[in-house]
Amino acid sequence: MAKTLDFRYRFDFPDGGSEAFAVRLDEDSLDIRIDDSAQQPHWAALAFHKCQNCTLNPDGNPFCPAALALAGIITGFKNVQSHSDVKVTVETPERVILCETTAQRGVSSLIGLLMAASGCPRTRFLKPMARFHLPFATEEETIYRAASMYTLAQFFRCRKSCAIDLELAGLKALYDELHIVNMAMAARLRAACEKDSAVNALVILDLFAKAMPYSIRESLDEFRRFFCPYLED
Repeated sequence: MAKTLDFRYRFDFPDGGSEAFAVRLDEDSLDIRIDDSAQQPHWAALAFHKCQNCTLNPDGNPFCPAALALAGIITGFKNVQSHSDVKVTVETPERVILCETTAQRGVSSLIGLLMAASGCPRTRFLKPMARFHLPFATEEETIYRAASMYTLAQFFRCRKSCAIDLELAGLKALYDELHIVNMAMAARLRAACEKDSAVNALVILDLFAKAMPYSIRESLDEFRRFFCPYLED
């Protein structure tokens, strides 16, 4: 049996309630493993608020893979307000991370992991980020990680004699497509949730997606000073 990478999120609320979610990724493919008995809600149907840039054929894919990956947490948080206080414990294969934050920020971190590994064609470029998942990453950390990931991908493309993109134009395009996915997914979640924590969690993720093209143009120069040792003759 193939090995897995296991991540666990636990949300502890001030009233004593808690929610726990386990995420298992195939160690080689980084695809998420979803139990065959997992729920398939109506809002996860591929045709329901389908992304304008979706490349999946509904005949072979009756459900949106990203929506199915999120179904469990939507059930757990459908009645939770976005600004509810929560203590989040994240167990990754390498470490345990604790954070006292809001429900929307905790759920946003979990949604980012799930969507990256869900099998959605528009989010699969984020699989390396899922493998080295960094819960509660700041905008600056996210920009650095995404740009570093994409640049390393160009190294591997070069070794295969593929065309490379050192201007990061392709990364801008990938995040533009991701923004379209996020908007459609937000529409799904509004139909599924009574409260706003999950929807606002996705909005937080989309702020990064919308900022990335601008950040690639303007903000990467702010990192230049960190690389002075590499710029010396």
